[in-house]
Amino acid sequence: MDILSRIFSRPDELPPATGDSFLVVGLGNPGGKYKATRHNIGFMAVDELARVQNTAATKVQHKALTAEYRLGEARVILAKPQTFMNLSGESVGALSRFYKIPPERVLVIYDELDLPLGTVRLREKGSAGGHNGMKSIIGQLGQEFPRLRLGIGRPLGQMPAHAYVLQEFGPKELELVREVLDTAVRATETFLREGIVLAMSRHNGKINEQ
Repeated sequence: MDILSRIFSRPDELPPATGDSFLVVGLGNPGGKYKATRHNIGFMAVDELARVQNTAATKVQHKALTAEYRLGEARVILAKPQTFMNLSGESVGALSRFYKIPPERVLVIYDELDLPLGTVRLREKGSAGGHNGMKSIIGQLGQEFPRLRLGIGRPLGQMPAHAYVLQEFGPKELELVREVLDTAVRATETFLREGIVLAMSRHNGKINEQ
């Protein structure tokens, strides 16, 4: 049975959460050929957060790979939707309903063409800005949820954006990508502990300016 068949057929095992919970979602496309691509930097950020918390997103739930940890009294659910990018909302909407997590406690991490590589930008709410994964999530949650955009820049020359985002990062970019992921983890932790306003004031901007 392939992974998508398991995702769509396996029953969920965890009970709905009681008390305060957060859902942290990284966006990307499933499968090995997409693993290191620009469009998957949201997946990379969630994987790094999971690593820091000594866990891994391996549990199959609501068309996503998930992990869970505790932050004080709060329950934090990490998720990597496996629906492919354009249908991410199917998974995010189902997870938020299952765990009874309101939109203001759902943080979505994703790639942003309009920001240079090395730039992070948190926002409290907003439109999809042309990002198909965000369009799908907004269709489920509305626009009133926080998001963490990780810049990947735009392609040079005539390369179409859809081809560019499915390219892997170049060797010269990887060191900066690692710094971006480290910043994404710290920004997420600030959001979880102290809220979106402080997280924005502390972490928004270019890596070398923070």
